[in-house]
Amino acid sequence: MSTAVHTTGKAENDRSFLGHPRGLATLFNIELWERFSYYGMRAILLYYIVDTVANGGLGLQDSVGEAIVATYGAAVYLLSIIGGWAADRLIGPQRSVLLGGVVIMAGHISLAVPGSLFSWLGIVLVALGTGFLKPNVSTMVGHLYDDRDVRQDQAFTIFYMSINIGAFFSPFVVAWLKSHWGYHAGFAAAAVGMAVALVAYLIGKRTLADESIRVPNPLSSEERRRVPVLALGLLALVAAAIGVARLWRETWPEAIADGIFILSLVASVAYFVTMFRSSKVEPVERKHLWAYLPIWLAAVAFWMIFEQAAVKLASYGKNRTDLGSLGFEWNPEWFQSVNPISIIVLAPLFAMLWAARSGKFPSTAAKIALGVSIVGLTFIFLAWASLTFPGATSPVWVLVLVFVVQTVAELCLSPVGLSATASLAPKAFASQAMALWFLSSATGQSIAGQLILAMEGMEDHVFFLTTGGIAIVFGLLLFLLVPKVSRLMADAEPERLAH
Repeated sequence: MSTAVHTTGKAENDRSFLGHPRGLATLFNIELWERFSYYGMRAILLYYIVDTVANGGLGLQDSVGEAIVATYGAAVYLLSIIGGWAADRLIGPQRSVLLGGVVIMAGHISLAVPGSLFSWLGIVLVALGTGFLKPNVSTMVGHLYDDRDVRQDQAFTIFYMSINIGAFFSPFVVAWLKSHWGYHAGFAAAAVGMAVALVAYLIGKRTLADESIRVPNPLSSEERRRVPVLALGLLALVAAAIGVARLWRETWPEAIADGIFILSLVASVAYFVTMFRSSKVEPVERKHLWAYLPIWLAAVAFWMIFEQAAVKLASYGKNRTDLGSLGFEWNPEWFQSVNPISIIVLAPLFAMLWAARSGKFPSTAAKIALGVSIVGLTFIFLAWASLTFPGATSPVWVLVLVFVVQTVAELCLSPVGLSATASLAPKAFASQAMALWFLSSATGQSIAGQLILAMEGMEDHVFFLTTGGIAIVFGLLLFLLVPKVSRLMADAEPERLAH
């Protein structure tokens, strides 16, 4: 009997890929290579921006370069909201992923061409393309299974493994190419990775579910006519935010960082105000929103630090670390591989731990408080290391330890926060729940960009103490609120929130 998923839309009897539908192999491949390209580019992006023009870089100040990379990360998550909306209302997940992949590849190709104009264009294109691809690939994994299919949770575990495999190997490849042929060769490798992803996607597209090509909630004809006006209005809003910021900033990159920060805050406040005031939200759902608000704020503090991997930690790895302290020369880009390999090793252990603790301490809120507190402590530790090891004398193990412990914090917060978002969001806003979670990362990263600019010229330990202290305060406050938050969310699908 045929098990082709394009016939029925699901693949209940298809077990040709590790006991799962062939469509999972297609999505596994595209995510692996897309993450290879994304994390490979991210591993060298800061170094490229701040390196001298003579060395093939753009020659910007360290603080400006760090703010740009933080803002780039925030923009990716802001654009993911638009990408998710486009898939939901206009073109469907399958076309969104294809469009995003093509735009990402064009961005990497642009980055591979020498010249600052091509570089800035490439950064914008990669952010835009990732916004269309990122939120929709995981949605398509879910489309392969019926809700009752017990393989679905395992499928997501396999799928997320592809992310970490791609993220682990890419810094090694890109670092080697950069050291032999320069930055643009590294960006070219990212372009090749994305090209491989697109080829795999086009070849395996027929194995995906019918549901992935459909537009879930299509716009009416009248609504479609308003899209160009709304798009122009959105562009005008972005331009206005950046233009106003330019009045007090000396450079356009700083103004863009301010503009993204403003947009992140405005979007976040607008989402919460809209949900709290909506007549479609039931009283019990409003109670769940009050439970979710401190969780979301703690997540903002978490991402503010965690996403410094390619920013402050990348800078520390290159400028403050004795890269020969292990007896051989360690490339600073290799630090970016510590998190994915740590996830591969630790994620199964945490899955077993949370399953064993189901319905017991720590609760959802306690896990998130624990995660944000741990990530804050890693920056307190880095502040100590900055003072203890002056100049470029910090041993490699210091930053490796920070990445490993931050992975532990991530496993406490990220999957639990995502589950809480889905369970606590009002039904009328269920399709926008993911956007709200993305906004926590966008807001956190944009705040980090602002702090970097505000602390320009200060010692590293000041930044680490400030941001680490903020995260710990949020963690402690959430710990204090755990009993109240737990009561407010007690009737919100507790069996899902326990994991």
